[in-house]
Amino acid sequence: MVELVEVTKDYGEAGAATSLSVLKGINLKIDAGQSLVIVGPSGCGKSTLLNIIGGLDHPTSGQVLFDGQDLAVVDDRKLARIRNRDIGFVFQLHHLLPQCTVLENVLVPTLAGQEGLAGKGARNRAEALLERVGLKDHMSHRPGELSGGQRQRVAVARALINEPKLLLADEPTGSLDEATSEGIAGLLIQLNREEGVTLVVVTHSTKLASRVGNVVELRNGLLKDGDVS
Repeated sequence: MVELVEVTKDYGEAGAATSLSVLKGINLKIDAGQSLVIVGPSGCGKSTLLNIIGGLDHPTSGQVLFDGQDLAVVDDRKLARIRNRDIGFVFQLHHLLPQCTVLENVLVPTLAGQEGLAGKGARNRAEALLERVGLKDHMSHRPGELSGGQRQRVAVARALINEPKLLLADEPTGSLDEATSEGIAGLLIQLNREEGVTLVVVTHSTKLASRVGNVVELRNGLLKDGDVS
């Protein structure tokens, strides 16, 4: 489903003393239905790599293939459509709209474009997802009335509303306590197995990494097999 070919990412003018090379020729293949965890020290470029996989950032060089399409060269309009329809994002901060209810927040991605879910179909799926993540009785609540773990569960449901092929999670438990983190980790694992959605997680948590799936480590701009034992 996803293949990165010699992907690099540099910040600053090439050759300048202040330039920074974050990714130095990343090669990676992710099969449909796979779960993959990217670990590495703080500031090593894990989030940058995840953003490039999801089309939120462009590489300096190399190919980012998603279902055979190179996200590094498609136009912005097509890229936005792919991000909305085929890729779901979960971030460390939930980014929920405070003025909207839980149900309305989950439905937000369906409002973009004309090919997604609409009307009653979208609402039915949103309600089913919220029930699945344990928030059936909180649909009319607003984010300020929820715990941190509940808000993150809303974010997971929102990421899945358009039935994406790929779910990207950037430090999804980074701001949560241990017990709540365990619940979110279990939810992501369950969704990967039962929904068949391909899952890529970036985390500094070795405990989360050991639970979710295959582990690779990003260090000094390169990927290698990870060891979280």
